[in-house]
Amino acid sequence: MTLTTLCYIEKEDSYLMLHRIKKTTDINKDKWIGIGGHFESGESPDDCLLREAYEETGLTLTSFRFRGIVTFLCDDITDYHMCLYTADGFTGTLKECNEGTLEWVPKANIPHLNLWEGDLIFFELLKAEAPFFCLKLKYMDNILKEAVLNGIPLELLDLTDRQGHPTGRVRERSLVHLYGDRHRTAHVWIVRPNDRGSFDVLLQKRSVTKDSYPGCYDISSAGHIPAGCGYEESALRELKEELGLDASPQDLLPIGFLETEDHREFHGKPFHNRECSAVYLYEKPIDLSCLTLRQAEVESVLWMDYSACLEKINNNTLKHCIQPEELKLLGNFWNQKMKN
Repeated sequence: MTLTTLCYIEKEDSYLMLHRIKKTTDINKDKWIGIGGHFESGESPDDCLLREAYEETGLTLTSFRFRGIVTFLCDDITDYHMCLYTADGFTGTLKECNEGTLEWVPKANIPHLNLWEGDLIFFELLKAEAPFFCLKLKYMDNILKEAVLNGIPLELLDLTDRQGHPTGRVRERSLVHLYGDRHRTAHVWIVRPNDRGSFDVLLQKRSVTKDSYPGCYDISSAGHIPAGCGYEESALRELKEELGLDASPQDLLPIGFLETEDHREFHGKPFHNRECSAVYLYEKPIDLSCLTLRQAEVESVLWMDYSACLEKINNNTLKHCIQPEELKLLGNFWNQKMKN
């Protein structure tokens, strides 16, 4: 395991970024990164930081902070432990760097640069003034495959085109909602015929501790599709995890595909949700008393007549996060099914 330093020097709400365009054989070629490099014999992390900063920029750091350890794993290079720093004090004059072009970039523009995907994770940690952290980032073919923060795996999602096809880019879930990236979800509506010539839908009430739409009534079962997984397998997994319901592929009837978008704010943070959702119907009889609700996700469930549910949503008398067009899709499919 190789030891390195990585530092982001700050000035007037900008970071000094190095655009690695001068070396032909460079794992970071064309990427924007901070300054830093390998430890030399006998150096401490601070020693390495100060030497590399001066060699690459001509600046002498006078105020800096050790913010975390980033373990960088890639299939075609040696693994790295990177000592991550920020610095807000320096003297000297910025010089030309032989590894790339140095440029002061406003922090708000950082996500638009050509970065390693995992760098966006630690930029948000730096922005939030997170305590000292350990972050592991694993790549294969330059695609982020694993991210673990302080021992806890982070959820990674495929970014998609408008048809819901993965583009080859993978991003951490909270960043997907921060930037409004299009991603995939699977929705399952559990239904039963009722004695009014219509049908009931099973609604789940989201836990009040959820990071989005807390305490809202929602689809029977729904969830994000992890990077590399499919719609159907994710739908079956969510039924099991949220409701304790064992189902098989033949129990799910595909009824449509929707792209929806929603802008909210939760816990003081913007939440931009752009989903490509595969929608399924589940009609097998269920006993609510036999369900095992995952309390961290689902507070309770209840049956509601479809027409009553649609009316409450249209009249805004139900605290919910259900897209009206999806509920109408469900109703149209059911009515057509009954006609046939």
